[in-house]
Amino acid sequence: MKQITCFGEVLIDFVNTSSKTDGLLNLKSYTQFPSGAPASASVCISKLGGNAYMAGQVGDDMFGDFIIDSLKKYNVHTDFLLKHKSAKTTLVFVALDEDGERSFSFHRDNTADVLFPESEVCDGWFKDEAIIHFGSLTLTDDVITNVTKTMIKKAKKANSLLSFDVNLRHNLWDGGNADINLINEIAFKVDLIKFAREEFDYLCEGRDEEYIKKCFDSGVSLILITDGGNDIEYITAQKRTRIPVPKVKVIDTTGGGDAFIGSFLFCISQFEDPKSVLTSTDKIEKIVKFASNCGAKVVAAHGIFTSLPYFEDIKEHWPTEIFK
Repeated sequence: MKQITCFGEVLIDFVNTSSKTDGLLNLKSYTQFPSGAPASASVCISKLGGNAYMAGQVGDDMFGDFIIDSLKKYNVHTDFLLKHKSAKTTLVFVALDEDGERSFSFHRDNTADVLFPESEVCDGWFKDEAIIHFGSLTLTDDVITNVTKTMIKKAKKANSLLSFDVNLRHNLWDGGNADINLINEIAFKVDLIKFAREEFDYLCEGRDEEYIKKCFDSGVSLILITDGGNDIEYITAQKRTRIPVPKVKVIDTTGGGDAFIGSFLFCISQFEDPKSVLTSTDKIEKIVKFASNCGAKVVAAHGIFTSLPYFEDIKEHWPTEIFK
């Protein structure tokens, strides 16, 4: 089983879980949850039985302590998770509409996660061709962008599989729009890209076939596109297919995509050569079905870490036949 190193933001979500009124004011209550897309993916992998490491940085504060403690409780290795002496842990306030869809208010100005030192990208991240997973929130500031580029160079030298969850948060970018050129520069260097549908549409700028071709010409092996409650699309150089997703009552969409990609990576980590799996459409289809069931578990409850399934919770969907 391959090690999976998840790199990027580790933060606190304050999720609006209830409200009350005195007749004049609508007073919302927020519950603290450990979060961050790469961190959530690492917990997903670990709860399923995988070998997950979290690489990133939190503040030396109560929130950073809470995150580290939470990751350890779910058996995520925190060897590569640092504490910054002065910068604070990133905080996000999350409001939910009646369909469980989110709006975000980020408190991320020079916080610990964007100040991760380049010198801490060490060989242990890539041990035995480990899988490396990251997202676009490590591209929003110059310092962390340079760290990400260094990580990619080292991963390629180590023959690690690179997984990129686009995970756009436009309000974290200068001008309020994600840098298409920078994100695509990074996307064209990885093996696996996971988009939400609106992210794919934004980055391909209406030229989807041309964009897909450029991905594969650049060395990408697999594209995964999620779309909420709609079909998941997977695209290889040979095939483009849609897979229906389980229908559930959505409580909170936070973490559904992280559960999907985390469980997908857990599956491919079971193979001696995970890169070869990315071009096997038979295996991909079965893994996507398993991963979509993991994602469905998460959106039916509040709190990402707590709602991520253990293997026992999801084993009925495990694609046993592809591991024989």
